[in-house]
Amino acid sequence: MIDNFLFSLNVVAPVFILIFVGYLSKQLNFINENFVNVTAKFAFNISLPVLIFMQVSSLNLNGVIDFELISFIYIATIISFILIWIFSIPLIKNSKDRSSFIQGAFRSNFAIIGFAIISSLLGKNTLGKASIILAFILPLYNILAVIVLTLPRRNEVDFRMKEMINEILFNPLIIAVVVGLIFSFGSIKLPKPLFDSGKLLADLALPLALIGIGGSLNLREIKKAPALAIISSIIKIVILPAIFTYIGYLLNFKGDALVIIYILFASPTAIVSFIMAEAMGANSKLAGNIILISTIGSVFTFSIGIMIMKSLSLI
Repeated sequence: MIDNFLFSLNVVAPVFILIFVGYLSKQLNFINENFVNVTAKFAFNISLPVLIFMQVSSLNLNGVIDFELISFIYIATIISFILIWIFSIPLIKNSKDRSSFIQGAFRSNFAIIGFAIISSLLGKNTLGKASIILAFILPLYNILAVIVLTLPRRNEVDFRMKEMINEILFNPLIIAVVVGLIFSFGSIKLPKPLFDSGKLLADLALPLALIGIGGSLNLREIKKAPALAIISSIIKIVILPAIFTYIGYLLNFKGDALVIIYILFASPTAIVSFIMAEAMGANSKLAGNIILISTIGSVFTFSIGIMIMKSLSLI
């Protein structure tokens, strides 16, 4: 048991130490809000897409696109979305609160914290497979988010289909996967200077993004967080990963596939959920509280979950 705990700690600690470094740097005024905002934009638009492109372009495509795994994740995500919505109806009367609650409970920060945990646990070589899954899950997340931020408030929100389609089609992370697949399929190699520069940018991606996440956290808000934020966070980082990892195991997913299922559903709420809630008039303060609580809580839930999976020889 001690060995499994130490194994789990070695996986989780480096990821959350970087988040803590970002938080501490912000508190000591080494970085400011502008740094956090610029870092988020740089990570999302440049360094993370380069990381994904570098991983996908080097893949041997035979067996990489696991349609059974992708189908399971799609079905599980849609089912969880529907059940959370049904659960929220008697619990939350305010449509703005309900929209943020639902989005916070289902939308994972798989691209940053999920990738960092996968890299630490399974090695960087597995990020290529995770990137393919990310390319499929991001459009679904965006579509479900727009639905939940629009339908409960359909009389208040000016829904713009064109903007949603553009956001999906021109998402830098999805574009990186598509271009990477073209390079992989065509066996196209980057010139060495570009490859070396891309590798440096890719190595920067996750540390920079994690520090940015830490800098965006405000622990003082935890004291003010409503019960809805706590419930949504528990659904996100405890209930969903427990249910769908177990179902995945019963459906005979093993090894990397089962671990990816666990990490995707166990990852805390994505920061973009706050941005979308703010832009579409939902309760952005509640969305921010859910991100904060689920991110801090995932330090413990990831540690426990990985320890359990290691104890059961699933890793």
